[in-house]
Amino acid sequence: MAQKKRIGILTSGGDCAGLNAVLRSVVHAGTLAGYEIIGIEDGTAGLLETPHRYQILTPQMMDTTIMRLGGTILGTTNRGNPFNFPMPDGSFKDRSKEITDGIKSLGLEAVIGIGGDGSLAILRKLAQQGGFNLIGIPKTIDNDLGRTELSVGFETAVWTATEALDRLQPTAASHDRVMILEVMGRDAGHIAIQSGIAGGADIILIPEVPYDMDVVAKKIISIREDQGRNFALVIVSEAVKTATGSMVQMEHADGEKRYGGIGHYFADKISKKTGFETRVTILGHVQRGCSPIPADRLIASAFGVRAVELVKQGKFDCMVAWSNRDVIEVPIEEAIESYQAVETDGLLVKTARALGICLGDA
Repeated sequence: MAQKKRIGILTSGGDCAGLNAVLRSVVHAGTLAGYEIIGIEDGTAGLLETPHRYQILTPQMMDTTIMRLGGTILGTTNRGNPFNFPMPDGSFKDRSKEITDGIKSLGLEAVIGIGGDGSLAILRKLAQQGGFNLIGIPKTIDNDLGRTELSVGFETAVWTATEALDRLQPTAASHDRVMILEVMGRDAGHIAIQSGIAGGADIILIPEVPYDMDVVAKKIISIREDQGRNFALVIVSEAVKTATGSMVQMEHADGEKRYGGIGHYFADKISKKTGFETRVTILGHVQRGCSPIPADRLIASAFGVRAVELVKQGKFDCMVAWSNRDVIEVPIEEAIESYQAVETDGLLVKTARALGICLGDA
């Protein structure tokens, strides 16, 4: 009996809702097509250990329960570039060949990598160096990957942020407060603009639109004095800079600096300029870790099926993408080179302005 052809799959970068739905889709579609699916654990890190850490994924393991789970059952990592890998002694080493050798040893016809721009760039470089076939599936709550309208995890992150605004509103009204919600968004304000509109924010601050603190304060004062409302909701993307152009970051125990804290910066400024009591909620990783909403489950399922189809067709070095209510394939190179920011003259910005939402610039 001939040995089944194998497809490897891994999740890389930060986790998000919908990853397990992708795994389920690939396993079911791949098994029906006659492939054995190999799940590599903790991204490429699973190939840096001997023996390699992986699982043979079967449809029996991937029942309907799995797509309801947040995170990824395979594990993931967003640390340790294999081309410049940090070693215990503080030095750095190129360990890329260990990964490509590991892929060869597993006898994989193709690798399906689920990741954002950074992860896909590394995987593509590995594929070119090691000569293995690669298909990319876009996942990022920031939704900033080029050539796709949606990425796995984004819709759930927006839903989570919108729900947070829904919960903050009655507290704001009960205590006569300005409530600031800080949401994720490494370089783009997609979560903030979409959840801000859906959640009835009065002010939306995103990195793509420069702001004036006096304009922000004037809007809040107007809400009180002209509209007679005793509360205001502000949503701000973590990537928004201070008035002097500085990034607000927190230094963690491992010494790494990450975005976080711009909400407190605005709370201090707003409180001083308006005299109104102001509170901050930093939503953080709850945008990543919850059960995926139906939209993410559907997109994840469609992406997984299309990725298996591409393997069957021998189309590699491409990424599946959502476009005009359909799944297409685009070159990975184009997807990671074209950055998708919020369009300052686009539909959502125009919608926000027409609803009287202040973006900080007018």
